[in-house]
Amino acid sequence: MFPIRDHNPSQRTPYVVYALIAANVAVFLYEMASVHGDRALMQFYFDYAMIPARFTAGENPQALITSMFMHAGFMHIAGNMLFLWIFGDNLEDQMGHFGFLAFYLACGVAAALAQVSSGPSSVVPMVGASGAIAGVMGGYLLLFPKARVDVLLFIVILVRIFTVPAWIMLGLWFALQLFGGLGSSSDEGGVAYWAHAGGFMAGLVLVFPVWFRRGGSDYWQKTQGHPPNPDAAYEISKSRIPAVRRKR
Repeated sequence: MFPIRDHNPSQRTPYVVYALIAANVAVFLYEMASVHGDRALMQFYFDYAMIPARFTAGENPQALITSMFMHAGFMHIAGNMLFLWIFGDNLEDQMGHFGFLAFYLACGVAAALAQVSSGPSSVVPMVGASGAIAGVMGGYLLLFPKARVDVLLFIVILVRIFTVPAWIMLGLWFALQLFGGLGSSSDEGGVAYWAHAGGFMAGLVLVFPVWFRRGGSDYWQKTQGHPPNPDAAYEISKSRIPAVRRKR
């Protein structure tokens, strides 16, 4: 189940979301163009990725920030930027440009610290914006639990697009991170589940002041959990390929 868009238009241009996407893409392109060979890649990760054992030894504290702009492959960055594109504009709309930037970076730092806490002696490098973006998803859940999200569902060869409330999609995603974290070891490579869970919880907590300023539970009662803006309407255009009927 993969989200492709929400029905929650923002009222202002999300300049920070655009800048963050551009920064992540620029770092990825630099890595692809300039870092050649396994030795160079290992050095690049050693210098800029979050390696828990180094961090707990007091080394490379800047990795709290640099690691969230690095990605391990095309699908990694493509998925992360899609999630940021879908959910980030609405939080920037609510928080303002500078407030959202501070929130995003704080969630990324919290995510990295959560992953370090799960395995402080691990030497597996952690890279990616997904911890910070998990914070965006947590904040989105608090403010817009009933926003409609279109998701792409793959079941073997069956592909369908359908719409679900944000609380179902985001709640299921968070539950998967918890189960994944409980079933994995910090000394193994793969998904940084605890970074995702930690970033998500940080996003929930950090958005509480915004939620309270809008009335807390009264805000939910006023909006019924829906976005304050009219839903975006999408139409799937009909195919221009002419139908060919079977002759009898």
